[in-house]
Amino acid sequence: MHELRQRPPRVPAPPAPRRRRGLRGPWAAAGWAVLAAVSAGLVAWTVTGPSPRPDASAAGTAAAGGGAGGGAGPAARAPVVVNGRRQPPPVRVPRAATGRYAAVPGTAAPPGRHGYVVRYTVEVERGLPFSPARFAAEVHRVLNDRRGWGRGGRLRFLRVADGPVRFRVALSSPALTDRMCRPLDTRGQVSCHARGRAVLNARRWSQGAPPYRGDVAAYREYLVNHEVGHALGHGHRGCPGPGRRAPVMVQQTLSLYGCRANPWPHPGD
Repeated sequence: MHELRQRPPRVPAPPAPRRRRGLRGPWAAAGWAVLAAVSAGLVAWTVTGPSPRPDASAAGTAAAGGGAGGGAGPAARAPVVVNGRRQPPPVRVPRAATGRYAAVPGTAAPPGRHGYVVRYTVEVERGLPFSPARFAAEVHRVLNDRRGWGRGGRLRFLRVADGPVRFRVALSSPALTDRMCRPLDTRGQVSCHARGRAVLNARRWSQGAPPYRGDVAAYREYLVNHEVGHALGHGHRGCPGPGRRAPVMVQQTLSLYGCRANPWPHPGD
């Protein structure tokens, strides 16, 4: 469904359900092999590390030195820093959860007063080890960043719990991702946009992807922007040249194709 106010300039209507390009072809097997191999290593690290907490964001707060008990114990792990950013701790994500979404309650207003308002909803599959409120806050921050699709206020993203919306952002277990993304074969590894939903694979949300070299914080920004980009009508793009910054609509989860990682639609703005 669309925003009830006037239609914005330069934002095409969401495309009809279609097969996503780029997951087949001579490079696909290699891309899947690399992703699966590195993901397996990340899963092993997660399983053998400290027991995950039910709330990944709360665990991140504790790791930063402010746990629920008022301080980090002597056995607390130091936070991981990649590219100058503190990274969220790894969380063990189940292959399947309940298979049912719950909309995050409440609203979140966009910044500023000018620009076309785009209404959207955030959903989280019940049973996933993430705080719905904190996931929704992260999505809202990314969408309204000056480097995002709003481009400094030309679009403003308003999160609502119900009513007509332009798209939904849904955090999903690998099993539910596979189901929601059909006929695209996501193999429990990647995310997609399908029927008005930006379906974000919780495994990728927790672990990141090999091309981002451990920068899970930046990868999460890419994941939101890439799949919401499809919801706004943008298709896949290729790398413009070796060493150049990858457009956000490059399938960076699988490969950078010679480009540099970039999570933002308008990184230079």
